[in-house]
Amino acid sequence: MPYRAPVEEYRFLLDHVVGFDRVAATDRFAEATPDMVQAILTEAGRMCEEVLAPLQRAGDTHPARLENGVVRTSPGFAEGYRAIAEGGWVGMTADPEFGGMGLPLALASVVNEMMASACLALQLNPLMTQGQIEALEHHASDAVKALYLPKLASGEWCGTMNLTEPQAGSDVGALKTRAEPNGDGTYAITGQKIYISWGDNDFSANVCHLVLARLPDAAPGTKGISLFIVPKYLPTEDGGVGAANGLQVVSLEHKLGLHGSPTAVMAYEGATGWMIGEDHGGMAAMFTMMNNARLGVGGQGIGAAEGAYQHALAHARDRRQGRAEGSGTIVEHADVRRMLTTMKAEILAARAIALANAAAIDMAGATGEAAWQARAAFLTPITKAFGTETGIFVATEGIQVHGGMGVIEEAGAAQYSRDVRVTSIYEGTNGIQAMDLVARKMKDGGEMAYTLIDEVVAEAKACQSDMPDLARAVWEAAESLRETTEWLVAQDMPDRFAGAVPYLRAFARVLGAGYHLRAARKGAAPRRALARFYVERLLPDHAGLLAQTRCGAAGLYDLAVADLAVA
Repeated sequence: MPYRAPVEEYRFLLDHVVGFDRVAATDRFAEATPDMVQAILTEAGRMCEEVLAPLQRAGDTHPARLENGVVRTSPGFAEGYRAIAEGGWVGMTADPEFGGMGLPLALASVVNEMMASACLALQLNPLMTQGQIEALEHHASDAVKALYLPKLASGEWCGTMNLTEPQAGSDVGALKTRAEPNGDGTYAITGQKIYISWGDNDFSANVCHLVLARLPDAAPGTKGISLFIVPKYLPTEDGGVGAANGLQVVSLEHKLGLHGSPTAVMAYEGATGWMIGEDHGGMAAMFTMMNNARLGVGGQGIGAAEGAYQHALAHARDRRQGRAEGSGTIVEHADVRRMLTTMKAEILAARAIALANAAAIDMAGATGEAAWQARAAFLTPITKAFGTETGIFVATEGIQVHGGMGVIEEAGAAQYSRDVRVTSIYEGTNGIQAMDLVARKMKDGGEMAYTLIDEVVAEAKACQSDMPDLARAVWEAAESLRETTEWLVAQDMPDRFAGAVPYLRAFARVLGAGYHLRAARKGAAPRRALARFYVERLLPDHAGLLAQTRCGAAGLYDLAVADLAVA
């Protein structure tokens, strides 16, 4: 499928909308000069266009398969992964001490998004490894860091995350996998894990699994969980790979999409593992990886949206149907233009939120300031939920632009929809993200929410003279969001949770409007037209969403379970 990396769009958002200049001004990221940023994005974009994008259909039509216990990946995936690894893209943010580039997460997020646009099934592999790198950097022993991090950062070895079990999905505390001390500092890991993305492959020298398990004296629930690294092959003293460990891929899931990404059922039978972090401290260590992954998954949704948008736009420019002026193609039809413009406007909003989130994480790491940490934490569930929902919406709209051809697999439009659908589910469903937003992220009484709302109001004030009507609409939406936030923080948790999803969506709508205004103020005429479209046609959604939020839990339990059955 054709794909063109929107490098200049990324540069504009980084330079003028999300405050990347503050990141580059820190001592930690001083090397992220404009020239370096341009070089990185240009080279990564070229790889995505020339190497990864041609693999998109191959991954769908020739899925990964399990043959005699060996995972065989889709045609061309080995070469595609080699290009990612050799380009240094796996270890972009990793510590230079262990072979990484030490670059800002904001830049890595752009590169990951481009890879997701080009071939989402393959991009999921390095994303998992990047999360594992971060978890090990924060929680592993020096010996484990020295052995594993150089291999992971170079892409020679791959990483996975093993949480889910048949009886323990979102309720991670219900897991039963056991970890028995071997008496030599290692542990014997026994249990089964399911839904393990890229649980194995045939192109890396080793696959390293981060596995949640329980020690013999573990307390029930999440407080009794520890984290272990369990490699497919046991490392040798010189850092190579030795004997096979006691684990295997039992089967691969038959999925709606992402066919090129092997999702494995993993069995551990006394497999040797090394603890990461403290006894019973597994959830804290794993959340380091999960928070990284949640930002990345939001980026996957946005990347899929970009791919679907480009695919739909190309079709609309080529397809002749009905009476159309100008080019004579369906891109001239008003409703097709409405769909395409909606797709473009949604992508900008979601992308700006995600990049602002990544920049906040960079600033938190570079400065250690609590305010940046709080901002990053608050934006993470919004990025994950809104980014993935944008991907699902835009991919579905892309099918509609194609008309009847959209449901014909050879057209390629349906693949984006099938591939991106799971992103709203994994790394914590979007409902869980919303509950996290209104609970943990509002323990401060809504302080960070008010800070972000104030920034949207400030942007509206900055646009009063040039775009008074748009500025007023955004200001009013922000104040409505403020009022509902004040109501929300005064409620008990059942009422917060019942309104959490519409509240998150409303917050994203208003944030998106603020970023659209800033883009219009800093950019050329087309950006002003796109901002007007967003503010006039999409921002009004916030009113209905906030009304839903204020309903709380009222009425949710008026019907008994039996009443919900089909008559």
